[in-house]
Amino acid sequence: MVAINENTVYQAIPTSEDGVHSGSRLSTEDPPLTRDPPSSTAPVDKRIRWTYFLLGCATLLPWNALINAVSFFKSRLVGTPSRTVFSSYQSSAFTVTGLLFQAYCTMTSKQSSPSRRVLGSIVILTFFLFLFFLSTFPQVNPSIFFSFVLVCSIAMSASGVFLSTSVYAGAALLGSPYMQSTVSGQAAIAVIVSTVELISSTLSVWGASPETIATFIAEDGIGDGKTEESAARIFFGVSVLYMAFTFAASVRLTKQPLYKSTVGLLDHQPKASEIAEDDEERHRLVSGRQNISSPKPSSDLWRVFKDNFPFMFSTAYTFIATLAIFPAITSTVSPTNPRVHPLLFIDAHFLVFNVGDLLGRYICSFPRMIVWSANKILALSLLRTLFIPAVLFCNVQRAVEIPPVIGSDTLYMLILLALGLSNGYVFTLSMLAVSSLQHNHRLRGYGDVDIAATLCAFTVVLGLAVGSLLSFGVRATICDCNPFSL
Repeated sequence: MVAINENTVYQAIPTSEDGVHSGSRLSTEDPPLTRDPPSSTAPVDKRIRWTYFLLGCATLLPWNALINAVSFFKSRLVGTPSRTVFSSYQSSAFTVTGLLFQAYCTMTSKQSSPSRRVLGSIVILTFFLFLFFLSTFPQVNPSIFFSFVLVCSIAMSASGVFLSTSVYAGAALLGSPYMQSTVSGQAAIAVIVSTVELISSTLSVWGASPETIATFIAEDGIGDGKTEESAARIFFGVSVLYMAFTFAASVRLTKQPLYKSTVGLLDHQPKASEIAEDDEERHRLVSGRQNISSPKPSSDLWRVFKDNFPFMFSTAYTFIATLAIFPAITSTVSPTNPRVHPLLFIDAHFLVFNVGDLLGRYICSFPRMIVWSANKILALSLLRTLFIPAVLFCNVQRAVEIPPVIGSDTLYMLILLALGLSNGYVFTLSMLAVSSLQHNHRLRGYGDVDIAATLCAFTVVLGLAVGSLLSFGVRATICDCNPFSL
């Protein structure tokens, strides 16, 4: 008879497919990296929530800095055909690059370290923002400058995707309060940037006479470029300092106990190849079968995407409708009041949209205002198509002068406010609903939460890319020309 040690610990052998896949190692010394969702009654860690607010700001700071510095970029392209199509080319290069890298980040989200991606991305973004800061000093050839801006925009887009993907996944795992902070931070930085830009422009053109304004319009907004240069220098300099501060806050975040027990577990997650080898070995030991396929990360991605397609489409279409007209088309709308300086009008239009976007995201902090139904969110997203003709009815600059249907500057600003508010509201609804285990029955468990959030981030970039490309088509209807001509 075999003697039995009373201290021996026995583990049950899995008897089903689910049981076989539930662990990640055979060794009892390495527990499986399974995660339980944070308790809904657990108090919200304000330090972590504010850090995710900062990270939310950081994810969109590069994009907002670029679009609000359009006046500076165009001032360096005076006398070249590329000046008129700069916004469309820049936004398209930024978003198409983001789409490609977002696809890669989505496919590898379960095989990467969120913490390392966040910190590494912040360092790269800080470097390129510093290059833009330096570019405000020398005068270079317009063609070289055009290429420089596009290359830097592409690099910042790629780095921003790595950052946003990891931030979204982490916020989703921590819970809806942290996701709310993230999306609010994205809108808040846009408001801050556009406010500073408006103040700077106001100080530079304060007291301009109607004759000066008329000359500015007649010369297609071409001045000496000093005002735009100073504003851009301040923007990029402050952005560099902010990213450095966010880097320090992110390092501190990785040391928080709550972060370590949730998001931090992904930093030590085994690679897909290791998981596949362990699963195959476990199947052989348990069932004696040699050729048993185990689920792959790609199959999980496709399953979650297919099950949550209404949310994914709603998110993408929200940004398609927005980017088709903003900022490539809205920046061409001129004030009907001759006493309003066009430079202030353009800066004000950015601020109005961003304030609306922030309000739309903030509204979702009130439970009564949240819509959890995928079909209702989809309907709200599709209704935003009406904003495209609404903007085209305003005083858009055209090849042939046509009296605008909407000749009121105030009404135009209200349309922009509604455009921004609906953009922030519908986007936030999609992000909150798709990653909610309580309300989204399409999720099969806590392991689907970060996958759903990552896929939703992918559809954001997809929508931005498609919308930017559509802006060329919308521009063609306005100028009656080849919208791609430089």
